Amino acid sequence: MPLRDFAKRCLFTVLRTGFRLTPMPVATRDRLRQRFLDRHADLLPRGPRGQLTASLQVERRPRTHAAGRAIGFVSRRSGALPTPLPATVVAFYLPQFHPIPENDAWWGEGFTEWHNVTRALPQFEGHQQPRLPSELGFYDLRLADTMRRQMQLAREYGIGAFCSYFYWFAGKTLLETPLQQWLADPTLDLPLCLCWANENWSRRWDGRADDILIGQRHSPTDDLAFIEHVSRYLADPRYLRVDGKPLLLVYRPGLLPDPKVTAARWREWCRANGIGEIHLAYVQSFDRVDPRTIDFDAAVEFPPNNTTPAPITARQHLLNPDYRGDVHDWRELARQSMAQPEPAYPRYPGVNPGWDNEPRRSGRGRVFAHASPRGYRDWLRHAIGVAQRRFPAQPLVFVNAWNEWAEGAVLEPDTRLGHAWLEATRAALRPEPAADTRPCAVIHVWYPELLDELVAALRASGIDWRVVITTAHEREQAVRERAAQLGLDAEIDVFENRGRDILPFLHVASRLLDEGVATVLKLHGKRSTHREDGETWRRELLDKLLAPERAARIVAAFHDDAKLGLVHAEGHRQPLVEYMGANQANVEYLARRFGIPASQIEYDNFIVGSMFWLRPAALRSLLDAHLRVEEFEPEAGQLDGTLAHAIERVFSLTASASDFSTVSAATLLGLAEAVPAPYPYARRSG
Repeated sequence: MPLRDFAKRCLFTVLRTGFRLTPMPVATRDRLRQRFLDRHADLLPRGPRGQLTASLQVERRPRTHAAGRAIGFVSRRSGALPTPLPATVVAFYLPQFHPIPENDAWWGEGFTEWHNVTRALPQFEGHQQPRLPSELGFYDLRLADTMRRQMQLAREYGIGAFCSYFYWFAGKTLLETPLQQWLADPTLDLPLCLCWANENWSRRWDGRADDILIGQRHSPTDDLAFIEHVSRYLADPRYLRVDGKPLLLVYRPGLLPDPKVTAARWREWCRANGIGEIHLAYVQSFDRVDPRTIDFDAAVEFPPNNTTPAPITARQHLLNPDYRGDVHDWRELARQSMAQPEPAYPRYPGVNPGWDNEPRRSGRGRVFAHASPRGYRDWLRHAIGVAQRRFPAQPLVFVNAWNEWAEGAVLEPDTRLGHAWLEATRAALRPEPAADTRPCAVIHVWYPELLDELVAALRASGIDWRVVITTAHEREQAVRERAAQLGLDAEIDVFENRGRDILPFLHVASRLLDEGVATVLKLHGKRSTHREDGETWRRELLDKLLAPERAARIVAAFHDDAKLGLVHAEGHRQPLVEYMGANQANVEYLARRFGIPASQIEYDNFIVGSMFWLRPAALRSLLDAHLRVEEFEPEAGQLDGTLAHAIERVFSLTASASDFSTVSAATLLGLAEAVPAPYPYARRSG
């Protein structure tokens, strides 16, 4: 670490420690913190640096385009919602997607937020930039139909209202056109509320006091002018209300000279001018005071602001050696939020589907890696429970955000995951489904003639199977004909011939996880034509996994032990480090993508042959990494070294990192295992 950075870090640590130890009211503490950051942001120490990719390693980086689909992509589909909804989900809404003269002058003619979005580049391996829209496209909010389509989509997936940022600067408003269209068009019928973004606009996009483009001038006169201006929105019957009172939010009340006096002015004006009582809330973006001490009614949780999870930047392999941003673990953000004690004051819970402001801060973005729709679904479901408990008459939950594309906080469909975030929203609003206890066999078929042997083994087990067959387009017809000849009732999913049996399986496993399937048997028509003993290998795996005297007992074990993750054929799990082959770089890359420390690799094992029983939840960190389809190499007869070969080696690692067990079928059934001997079906590394 350079001496200057070391000195800066020491000074900042001393100042922060003293600040934290000094007794003072929360409001005073927040105000002093904001003042310090405004004036002395240069004293903030740099976070840890990422690792530079060694020249001999494979660089995992998209080289085709940024719009490719990933594992977990969800198309738009209809779905029922409960009536009534368990809570009103309110999504923060950004109206920055249309040109205005001021932005033309500050940033160049025609500037909108899309200019930031499309300029972003990945800064480290696995960094998902740029993130691009799909169904709604690069829309222009001057078109009323754009907002209509947004609102239709929001309603379809259970979003109850938008909370639009409102930009008022001492009598001047910016970006108000979309709101004016909503006010003028009754067919735009999704409820709205306003959040006054009462901070300065600066070139840093962070509201601090340096390099201001347009600033705030708070005063008693401005308080009254503001409330008079927004009163036409508050009076609209579509406006979001709490207990019949229009809900008005303030982004940073700590910037008001006296927020309590401002609140009193607003309330008095509304009573005197036909609005009646209002419901005032503030966003916990910088402030954390009890809202009642400033005459507000409630606070709104606003992650990731006001959170400081430990950075994981040092674990990342940089694509840009000059990257100076910070990387955090989004999963830790969600865990901290769900584990925190509830405050004594009224606060609406808030959740976040991700964060990455690299588009606004090129090479210096703050990134929350490992965000996933399933993780967001779980967090939202928890927040709904909190809202129901704390605000039973009218539970509200806020989501940051609907369309913050340049900050990576987006529910709108994108090219990578489609409607997955919206589908997760709808899932959180529904009752949690019961586990599906029917075992599912997932069979990858490249050689249709081998389907006879696999189906015979399934039928001999005596189990009532759900069967999913995956195959490639060029084999689809033959597979369908063979399945029909066998009288097999199976779901047949067809994919590009890429990633062998592994990529199709991950697509299906992701779907089965969402469906609540608890027990899966992964099989494939393994022929291994490069080996003389390929047929023996396949039959041995089938016998040890699916013999009639074993299969039903294995299913029962998954039912009885919720932490049982993987069951493999005895003798076919080998030390990973001894069978790494040409996969070292890819295995380490996958561990980073899953958020697993690389140190765990050397202690784990490799299930050889990629046939095993599993609980889909045990693979969640793998599935939630949402690997892009294009990351899997095109089929070229490779014997080793592809991403699919690396994933074969990390199934057990993934399960153990999530505290699921991996055991052999013999151990599970209390049978003796043969004394370990040189493994006959794969060659050790080195």
